[in-house]
Amino acid sequence: MRLSANLGFLFTDLPLTQAVAAAAGAGFGAVECHWPYDTPREALRAACTEAGVALLGLNTRKGGEGEFGLAALPGREPAAQTEIDLAIRYARAAGGTAVHVMAGLGGDARVFADNLAYAAQARDLTILIEPINTRDVPGYHLASTRDAMALQDRVGADNLKIMFDCYHQQIIEGDLFTRATSMLDRIGHIQIAAVPDRGEPDAGEVNYPWLLPALCDAGYAGWFGAEYRPRAGGTAPGLGWLDRFA
Repeated sequence: MRLSANLGFLFTDLPLTQAVAAAAGAGFGAVECHWPYDTPREALRAACTEAGVALLGLNTRKGGEGEFGLAALPGREPAAQTEIDLAIRYARAAGGTAVHVMAGLGGDARVFADNLAYAAQARDLTILIEPINTRDVPGYHLASTRDAMALQDRVGADNLKIMFDCYHQQIIEGDLFTRATSMLDRIGHIQIAAVPDRGEPDAGEVNYPWLLPALCDAGYAGWFGAEYRPRAGGTAPGLGWLDRFA
């Protein structure tokens, strides 16, 4: 069971480099980020090396005020590709393995596919797309695994993978085990959080102590990213859930 700490939500009271060390100390074997760009790339790489954790993915930046990504937006192609270039450069220099290209609100599937093809030229990285539930993010362009798979087929790049966030997927489509195992070859990363409160994965609708080992038994060999909002306001008080996956 390989667990990663998403430092966009966890250990946020610490500077990013210290958060890496805190995640390692808590027992996580990897970290992932939302938007780490204020931290120098070399500093993040050094922190991961010192802590002995892998750096997984990071997101392209969201854009301007009220935006949630640019890559699907007609007329924003130059800005979207600038953000893709920045994310790829940062990931490479920091030692990361994946970039999540954020689609944005509304938009056009053709534009998104073209920008994903541009991103997928970075053959040394996994390019991720994530269906996000429109209850939390109304109007997000990509909101189903069906559309995500259609994008993969349209782009035709073998390094374009789906980020299967169990929190979003339970809200959007449910049937997590059957859905995930039917498309394992298309999934590049899995994330977890409780549903419906997005807290620690130890309560709510999803039985993670059953689901995660079952996904491993079915052939998933990647990381499970803990992308939840700690209920107590700080990360440390809620880390008891890790004992169930030791």
